[in-house]
Amino acid sequence: MKRLVRRYRSLPIRSRLALLVAAAVAFAVAAVSVTCWFIVQGKLYEQVDSDLKDMARRPGTVTALLQRCTQTPQENAQLFPGRNDYVQAIKEEGAPCVDPNSPGAVKVTDSDKTVIKNAKSSEGMFRDGTTEGGDAVRVLTVYLGVDQADSRGVALQLATPLKGTHATLNELALILLLVSGVGVLGAGAAGLAVARAGLRPVDKLTEAVEHVARTEDLNIRIPVEDDAEDEVARLSRSFNSMTSALASSHELQQQLIADAGHELRTPLTSLRTNIELLTRSEETGRPIPEADRKALLASVKAQMTELAALIGGLQELSRSEGQRGERVQVISLEDTVESALRRARLRGPELTITADLRPWYVRAEPAALERAVVNVLDNAVKFSPEGGTIEVALHDGVLTVRDHGPGIPADELPYVFDRFWRSPSARALPGSGLGLSIVARTVEQAGGQVTLERAEGGGTVATVRLPGAPTAPPEIP
Repeated sequence: MKRLVRRYRSLPIRSRLALLVAAAVAFAVAAVSVTCWFIVQGKLYEQVDSDLKDMARRPGTVTALLQRCTQTPQENAQLFPGRNDYVQAIKEEGAPCVDPNSPGAVKVTDSDKTVIKNAKSSEGMFRDGTTEGGDAVRVLTVYLGVDQADSRGVALQLATPLKGTHATLNELALILLLVSGVGVLGAGAAGLAVARAGLRPVDKLTEAVEHVARTEDLNIRIPVEDDAEDEVARLSRSFNSMTSALASSHELQQQLIADAGHELRTPLTSLRTNIELLTRSEETGRPIPEADRKALLASVKAQMTELAALIGGLQELSRSEGQRGERVQVISLEDTVESALRRARLRGPELTITADLRPWYVRAEPAALERAVVNVLDNAVKFSPEGGTIEVALHDGVLTVRDHGPGIPADELPYVFDRFWRSPSARALPGSGLGLSIVARTVEQAGGQVTLERAEGGGTVATVRLPGAPTAPPEIP
């Protein structure tokens, strides 16, 4: 059995579907055929039983039979002309009294004698029996009464051959068997055809998956009708969405690698040049002037700092959504902004930073959100003039940071949140071009949005909107 199950599971889906359809049809046809056969058998037997009852009710049958049992066959005519029926009278003991014109005697059973013992006149008892010659007959036994000659109970037995009935049933069984066989074969062929047609989209999907696995081509799409809503159509749409998302992710990954390589090239080249100068000075024994040496070391330190910031930004951008899910919690945005303000004041001690903060609680990753706020403030500190003012406000979940620097040209505003993008006027300033991109990603992950606009009177206004509430939700015990 297990072997058959394993062999069945190893078959293709279309073959299994065809077998299932054929098996279901075979079961249904078999059930209908058997039911039909038994219904026809019942009807035929009802007709035979009805004929036997009519024979038993024919006037004079019993009297004539009992009289003839004592006469010779030559002196009698048939009781039922034109019929080949068996007629005999039986008692509890002794041989049956057979109508001389009957084809033969019917074997008497104990059930027949029970009819006499019960001594009740009724519709009689029907049974299947055999003649002395072994032929199948349908037998009706009817209690008649007491024989006045010997005071013993007498029953009449009428029997009719079942040869024609059995022949009809056998022919019906053969016809039903042939029809069932043709029906099962047709159902199997139809099931195979339906399975092939129904699984054609699955075949296309399989080919597409194999093509992607073989060539890593994520641009392949499976055509789906717009109004199709079945499971295969949904699976095809899901596959198309998946390959589209993978293609987009792959493209972004390639772009990130290309941009990162481009941005890393400049500090690495500068580092290599400065280190080669220092090494050559040591190897040739020609010391570099102290002022130049300090400038080279300061440049090396600045490039190392820029590399560290760039790598940190790349790590932040490369983190997947699943890596941050467990660290998300309810935090105070007010406290996060205050912590970021302390760091900003250290980086711009010559600036005046004012803050008007109101309580607001959000769901976010604490470290990532603080880094995003720090990046916004660092951007304001970087572009603020010496002795300038930065205004920070937090009201109803809206954080605004306003500086009074040169501002961002209108044609550059659409690109400020792109990775590695830096304004031409700011490329001489330190930075990796990833700060605002990290801000945008962090805020979007927290369910908010961030914008950057030119402020009236000069400068830039950064606006961060985060969903939340002015009070912290109760802790779940």
